[in-house]
Amino acid sequence: MKLMWFHLMPYTELPAGFRNKHPSVWVDIHSSLFDPRRAHHMYNDFMDELEYAGECGFDAICVNEHHSNGYGLMPSPNLIASSLARRTTDTALCVMGNSLALYNPPTRVAEEFAMIDCISGGRLIAGFPVGSPMDTCYAYGQNPSLLRDRYHEAHDLILRAWTDPETFAFNGRFNQQRYVNIWPRPVQRPHPPVWVPGGGSVETWHWCA
Repeated sequence: MKLMWFHLMPYTELPAGFRNKHPSVWVDIHSSLFDPRRAHHMYNDFMDELEYAGECGFDAICVNEHHSNGYGLMPSPNLIASSLARRTTDTALCVMGNSLALYNPPTRVAEEFAMIDCISGGRLIAGFPVGSPMDTCYAYGQNPSLLRDRYHEAHDLILRAWTDPETFAFNGRFNQQRYVNIWPRPVQRPHPPVWVPGGGSVETWHWCA
């Protein structure tokens, strides 16, 4: 058994009575509720907590991706993980989510994850979630009927970009790239461990199996 510590990075100063006055904390939460000056302190507190979890001996510290979300101030977990890669030494860095269908081209994920793996000395766990409907379809406008097809193609492209030593052309349904040749390459070979986070999706369970 391994113990991992996860931080959702919620906005900690929503007003009293928020639930009674506002319909949702996700997608349409009003921008007037956000104070960047307070968020400066929140982010630094969150980072301190994540670093302390590493010092306490957790096997991994975990971050994830959400958009337009008052309960998850982490639209880019890769930014957080890259900072943690410099500020921690032994614990694994579990990026529980880059929602692959949102990235065009997906090789950007392959490159950024490879950077984190290099900076950390090979401590990255790469999470590839399909993504919640609120993130992918509402906040980022993806067509839900194409979401899984986009995800599967992006997943395959990233794995090939990590493992194919040669420059190659990729001509997929959603992604066309004449030259795929990522620099840097990940430390872990053939690639960092890939996790597929999920909740109640039977389709995701079957695909992983």
